[in-house]
Amino acid sequence: MHTDTETNADAEVLGRRGGDDGPSVRFGRHRACDGSDGAPVAVDVDRPHAALVVGKRGYGKSYTLGVLAEGAARASGVAPVLVDPMGVFDGLGASERDGPPVPARVVRSPRVRADAVPPSAWPTLVGCDENSPVGSLVWRAAATAETLTAMREFVADADVPAATVRAAGNRLRRAETWGVFDPDGLSASELAGGEATVLDASSLDPAPMNAVAYAVASGLYDARLSGAIDRLPWLFLDEAHAFFDGVASPALETILTRGRAPGVSLVAATQRPSSLPDVAVSQADLRVVHRLTAGPDIDALAAANPTYLGSTLRERLPDAPGEALVVDDAAEAVRDVTVRRRHTPHGGASPRASDASADAVPTETEE
Repeated sequence: MHTDTETNADAEVLGRRGGDDGPSVRFGRHRACDGSDGAPVAVDVDRPHAALVVGKRGYGKSYTLGVLAEGAARASGVAPVLVDPMGVFDGLGASERDGPPVPARVVRSPRVRADAVPPSAWPTLVGCDENSPVGSLVWRAAATAETLTAMREFVADADVPAATVRAAGNRLRRAETWGVFDPDGLSASELAGGEATVLDASSLDPAPMNAVAYAVASGLYDARLSGAIDRLPWLFLDEAHAFFDGVASPALETILTRGRAPGVSLVAATQRPSSLPDVAVSQADLRVVHRLTAGPDIDALAAANPTYLGSTLRERLPDAPGEALVVDDAAEAVRDVTVRRRHTPHGGASPRASDASADAVPTETEE
């Protein structure tokens, strides 16, 4: 049986100062200079963290996110929620290869309340300037109504030029086709149960995907502030640059800068750290760095290099898939780690032509 949420007494726990205890999740093993595996390594989930997982395509960024989500799903007192824009984490809810299943569910058509997105974000969400007549009308509709249907009715009855009514109505009608707004949409209490929740957003365009992320992030944060939920939420985001570049960004930055007090954690994964705002790097107390080769991406991380790194980030970058450099601000330490094997199926691997049936499609030499 796997022991991801046991005390991990034999492991160094990243994200934790010496002498502390509490739940942790098994992450992998120390990697020696010769590439061999050393002592086990775990990650603290007893306290809130802001974590960043980066790496170029094919070197384990999404795989690592899945490893952390698996462990968090078993941790007592933790409520993991994973926003999956690529549809590669369905396996989290599947049976384990060699043990009991991870407590997880997959929501394939996530829906949220329209009023979970603030009125100020609605003009940008539907693609108009907030200072334009159309944007102003959409803003007022969102500030007045709780549902998308009520917003459309407000716009239809507004005492403004017909062209403005028509344009705003068209924007909201398009938002309705996204299929993500529902008065009975996901609540924080539903997301903070005893299992991990994977929100499959792979069928959504960037705007509705950001609407879901905003509603979830702000909902979990507000619920912890009000005491409505007891478990500590851990929000996992793959392809995080797509959210920090959209309307979800303010809600995510709130967790990064103020999530520690209410106990809300954020784990953001991306292959493009240079596309993230500075706060996403500077506020991360755990940085898991896989292989990177693009200069701007390396520079974005290097700007936040701690004095205890001891050498340049470029000199310490790992070379092989599954290897990671972990910068741990809590312990002020840097560790070379080999990430452990996933317990559940990973859907992030790229398909290969050689895996296809030889007689399914003739090759060029067969024609």
